[in-house]
Amino acid sequence: MAKKILIIDDSALMRRVISDIINKGNEYEVAAIAKDGVEGFDLIVSNPNLYSAIILDINMPKMNGLELLKELQKNRIDQTVIVVSTVAKEGAKETIQALEYGAFDFVTKPENYLETKSEAFKNKIHEMLNVATSTRASIRRTAAASGSHTARQGTSKSKNDTKGSAILELRRRNQEANATAKKVDGNSFTGIKSGKKKLVALACSTGGPKSLQQVIPMLPKNLDAGVVMVQHMPAGFTASLAQRLNEMSEITVKEAADGDIISKGVVYIAPGGRHLRIVKSGTASRIKLSDEPAIEGLRPCANIMYDSLGSADYDELTCVVLTGMGADGTNGIKGIAARHKKMHVIAQDEETSVVYGMPKALAQTGLVDEILPLNQIAEAITKNVGVS
Repeated sequence: MAKKILIIDDSALMRRVISDIINKGNEYEVAAIAKDGVEGFDLIVSNPNLYSAIILDINMPKMNGLELLKELQKNRIDQTVIVVSTVAKEGAKETIQALEYGAFDFVTKPENYLETKSEAFKNKIHEMLNVATSTRASIRRTAAASGSHTARQGTSKSKNDTKGSAILELRRRNQEANATAKKVDGNSFTGIKSGKKKLVALACSTGGPKSLQQVIPMLPKNLDAGVVMVQHMPAGFTASLAQRLNEMSEITVKEAADGDIISKGVVYIAPGGRHLRIVKSGTASRIKLSDEPAIEGLRPCANIMYDSLGSADYDELTCVVLTGMGADGTNGIKGIAARHKKMHVIAQDEETSVVYGMPKALAQTGLVDEILPLNQIAEAITKNVGVS
């Protein structure tokens, strides 16, 4: 049976073009179309388990794409939404917001009609649908139409996942986490500066921007380590991501710049379109960016970041891998282990991952020390590295 897709776009031409792309073949069919967010919301509410995925534009009358995503989040309506918009290229901030409000991923809409007929655009739509409709959330939701118990459980889980996205709520939880951490005793966390040089290295891909809201803002500003991070994104988007996370967090978040000296209590996000390495610089460590070719289609590539840590001047490393397609990060972490560096490895669990690819590949190596749900990862990082 073909998977049913809803298209929400104010352009009749784009609705037709995308419909033709989706209906080609037997795997997908356009079950409904809407010309704005109001119509789209009504269609979703009337049958919330019908659609395997939704194609959503951002700029629309009455209710735009961001407003629709917020409305779905507010009402705890779980949907798999792919943003297809020119804004995904022209306005990175709106795209980051869409991902934070629960969009699965985005595709840049061509700026002219000829480009919409290109094989590249067609392939991108189908590739995104293939991944999005294969996720546990999409499968469970559409299975709910048959009334299965598993689907009902899955819907309940997704409702809970939408809580706590407001900035004040994030900061309140951060303060509570810090207070709890200070009460913890033992070898893993004392709340006292250890004197050891530590670094946290985090990698994520699909589902990352939303998931990071439950990790980065939960880290204390006096974390006894710097944090370097690879989030798979094109050039032009990571600056907005860093800005958004910095607004939500007590810890400082910035897009990494070439030559940055890594400081404790600062999160450095690899710029989209550039690889990031950590190199020794006297008694300190600094960031080195490069424009080398993409590795397996990825730039930045987490394997490059992790591989550089094998020879970096740190006493302790904490490697964290969150939701994402593929296996990026696994080979790099295996390389660190082969050099016998002291390392603590944390992977996100399957249940809370948007796409259980990267953390699954890492878990299968046997190198993972902790497999945790998303809402426990920040606490695990803090306990492992401590505060200064």
